[in-house]
Amino acid sequence: MPTGNLFIVAAPSGAGKTSLVKELLAADAGIQLSISYTTRAPRPGEVNGQHYHFVSRETFTQMLERGDFLESAEVYGNFYGTSQPWIEASRKTGQDILLEIDWQGAAQVRKLMPEAISVFILPPSVEALRQRLTGRGQDAEEVIQRRVAAAREDCGHVGEFDYVIINDDFATALQDLLAVVRAQRLQIDAQLDRHSDLIASLT
Repeated sequence: MPTGNLFIVAAPSGAGKTSLVKELLAADAGIQLSISYTTRAPRPGEVNGQHYHFVSRETFTQMLERGDFLESAEVYGNFYGTSQPWIEASRKTGQDILLEIDWQGAAQVRKLMPEAISVFILPPSVEALRQRLTGRGQDAEEVIQRRVAAAREDCGHVGEFDYVIINDDFATALQDLLAVVRAQRLQIDAQLDRHSDLIASLT
């Protein structure tokens, strides 16, 4: 059985990454989202094991010391991490796994698993990014300006990724993301493993 692919999807805030990943998972049953571990408290409506694995800071520290995390980060005083044992076990069954993380987490993952396929989602313009962040109606103008500045800094890491998708038209961007996944599965090594009997019979 061929080893499953590991996909990384990253983007600046407001680029539409979460919506694209949600639709990708709905459209392709062969790919599964990695659920991160976190020390922050669950928000209303969040389910343990579905949105995050909610653990204590002590438990997270123990996992970190054991080397259980493929990547980890501290964000606003809370810790987040991706389980390396779970990803390795899942991929051995042929399951494709998707990580929805930031560019810093992506860099950590590539060091340990350079075979990972990384995709960066870009907004079509700075103005479109600003409009999306403003359209949420959740932040003051000063906060939006900081978020736009942070997003532009994130975009400076686009050259570190294998694929870049510009999310101007959502339907087109989704098809582009699906195309990356499908093309990876059609690479020769994967096809030789998956269809060895057929290929042997034809050659």
